[in-house]
Amino acid sequence: MLTIFLQAQPQGGGSTMLIMMGIMVVGLYFIMIRPQMRKQKQEKSFQDTLKVGSRVVLTSGLHGRIAQIQEDGFVIETLSGKLKFEKAAVSREYTEARFGEKAVKNDKSSEKTETETEKK
Repeated sequence: MLTIFLQAQPQGGGSTMLIMMGIMVVGLYFIMIRPQMRKQKQEKSFQDTLKVGSRVVLTSGLHGRIAQIQEDGFVIETLSGKLKFEKAAVSREYTEARFGEKAVKNDKSSEKTETETEKK
């Protein structure tokens, strides 16, 4: 019985193992790495498109408007005052789920009312 376990593998077994490992690496790339990279690109482009007056939801659940854009973050105006947050703290998913297209429309209308009040 011990001789069965000690028998040498047939020739060519190593090349099949390499092919299987290569297929696994490619599979992992398409299943895990590529979607994560795409999500990071979407987050980056979302953060770049934000402007002063945009309504946002942070990853912590805090709601507010962007009062000021700085190099390293945003100043968010909430009911309790103005707070500074990192750009990564703004959640694209939460913001789109809460405000969606309505946020963009409301931002444009709020900009019009702000300019009208400034003229008076």
